[in-house]
Amino acid sequence: MLDFDQAQTLLAHAAQPLQRSSEVDLAEAAGRVLAVALDATVDIPPADNSAMDGYALREADWTPEARLPVQQRCYAGDVPEPLKPGHAIRLFTGSLIPAGTDSVVMQEDAAEADGSVQISRRPTPGEHIRRRGEDTLAGAPLLPAGTLLEAAHVALMASQGLARVRVYDRLRIGILTTGDELVQPGQPRAAQQIYNSNGPMLAALARGMGAEPVHVLHARDTEADLLAAFKTLLADCDLVLTVGGVSVGERDLVKLALATLGGELALWKVRMKPGKPVALATIDGKPVVSLPGNPVSSYAVFAMLVSPLVRRMQGRETLFPPVSRLPLRTEAPRQDAREEFLRVQRRPAEDGGAELIPYRHQGSGVISSMPWSTGLARLPADVPVHDRDRVVYYDLRHWLA
Repeated sequence: MLDFDQAQTLLAHAAQPLQRSSEVDLAEAAGRVLAVALDATVDIPPADNSAMDGYALREADWTPEARLPVQQRCYAGDVPEPLKPGHAIRLFTGSLIPAGTDSVVMQEDAAEADGSVQISRRPTPGEHIRRRGEDTLAGAPLLPAGTLLEAAHVALMASQGLARVRVYDRLRIGILTTGDELVQPGQPRAAQQIYNSNGPMLAALARGMGAEPVHVLHARDTEADLLAAFKTLLADCDLVLTVGGVSVGERDLVKLALATLGGELALWKVRMKPGKPVALATIDGKPVVSLPGNPVSSYAVFAMLVSPLVRRMQGRETLFPPVSRLPLRTEAPRQDAREEFLRVQRRPAEDGGAELIPYRHQGSGVISSMPWSTGLARLPADVPVHDRDRVVYYDLRHWLA
């Protein structure tokens, strides 16, 4: 068995980033990966402007008793007059700063009456003034290629006047489930059958990461069915995920089908629980990752081992989201020969921090544990873990995004 860290690194670099890209409207950019580095094209703000509703004046014109004539009322979008000596100009948030101004005072510190204003506190030069280019400067780096675009990035690009942006095309993922015992949801189920939850789950996981599940196929446990399914998936997809059929049973035929198609196994079995039976092969330059058949195992392997590969193929800058170390609550010491990934909830602790609460049943077929969990707690192999010991925590909000 391969150690988890070795397997994760191997899988993360099992394929090169895709090069296909296209331009999309800015409104469609969220959730896509930026294909080119962007530099700022304009200064933001484009001119000095007021950060407050208030008054523009010169500090030298202020005394506690002075009443300054209000020369102009300048709204955001107006062009202000140059400030006359001994005068003030009424400003609003976003108003351009008049020439000759060195100070802005808040309206709370001013009393206006009969066309003049009295300022109750000494102005501070530069206060409440947003300076040109203090946010972005034209020509400075804006966003690197490989950025997963979110609403905040869209706002930043829109501030530069961009209407379209070049992004990588969506990664095309093919999914193949196997097993004669499976029946599709919505279809009649015999007593010896179970519903196929892995296919819809993996398709949802792919979509959640911004990829496109092109095919979700199911094959019976025959070599002919498997080969036919593989040919369709390899023709249309960039990455193929299979579920089941990679263990050591008589009808675990996926490895045989991969070998028939010319695929060489670069990985088989990982020292992790759940998720030991994992295989990696490459056929015609395309990675094929075979996941274990138990839904929880498949879910954990996708999150821990497949998601970095997906991010790499999407062209993302960050392959491995950050992890943290938090106390684990456990009634009895836990120890296993494999690294164990517990389904846990992150909850507030009595000391004001956070702690991890394991799901009561950690079996690899307990699907109810998956929506309950906020993440996975990593327990080292061959080392006892006691109550409140700190362990590595993988937040699934980040690892599956």
